Amino acid sequence: MMDLLTFDRENRERIQAVDNSFGASGRPLSQQGRILMGQGRLMKQGRRKPQPKVFFLFNDVLVYGSIILNGRWHKKQKIIPLEDIQLEEMEDGLVMKNQWLIRTPRKSFFVSAPSYEEKRAWIEHIKDCRSSLLLGGSRQPGSTFAVSWIPDQAAFKCMRCFNNFTATKRRHHCRKCGFLVCNSCSKQRAVIDHIHPTKKQRVCRLCHTRGEEDEMSRLRGDSTGKNSSEEDEVAASSDEEEMMQNYASSSWLNSQMGTWGETGIYSYPKPMHLRP
Repeated sequence: MMDLLTFDRENRERIQAVDNSFGASGRPLSQQGRILMGQGRLMKQGRRKPQPKVFFLFNDVLVYGSIILNGRWHKKQKIIPLEDIQLEEMEDGLVMKNQWLIRTPRKSFFVSAPSYEEKRAWIEHIKDCRSSLLLGGSRQPGSTFAVSWIPDQAAFKCMRCFNNFTATKRRHHCRKCGFLVCNSCSKQRAVIDHIHPTKKQRVCRLCHTRGEEDEMSRLRGDSTGKNSSEEDEVAASSDEEEMMQNYASSSWLNSQMGTWGETGIYSYPKPMHLRP
């Protein structure tokens, strides 16, 4: 009983310390039944360049944020329910090692650990916590995930019209396919349910055309059109997966990726009844 009481007290103190590190800008993380399982630093691929982020793994959510003041303070808190997470292992590149893809309905992104052992620890910890959460039956796993964005420096031309980007012809991201496109090729807006159920998102002209064709086929009840649409989606998905695999191992990304040395993941001890 004393061990359990000690664990509960220490767990509350650890979660309170995380809350304090985000300050007033973060959402409170303390709630009944929530346990902080571990924490550590990872490199997260951003739109422009990889950046170090601090990650906190709880038994029901994954939280991350930007690091300031040598890790004593954090900002830009993001909270992802574990049931909405899908992990995908990625191959090592020439320079960038130990990477994997975290897929979520609203955003998907690459992360990298300093060592293979830390990569495996993160993946196994997240999967174990997610499996335990879903075993309860009160939460359902996500089925639709956002694509990961291609970083700005990975393309110098619009990936739809192939015109060069310039100081006035800026880069934009299609929220549907993640491609880098110019403003002329991404004037359309569309609702993407898994990103936001009501707010319209920027999409490229090709994704917008496909969406209109899908909607027309659905309204007509056109089974032929539906099958054709499904085939297009499968082909597009295959093309995008191949593109992302090539991007993940590209020399540009490898040259941009940094490491954090011996930062690691720190797992907190758990009482006996919580251990696998």
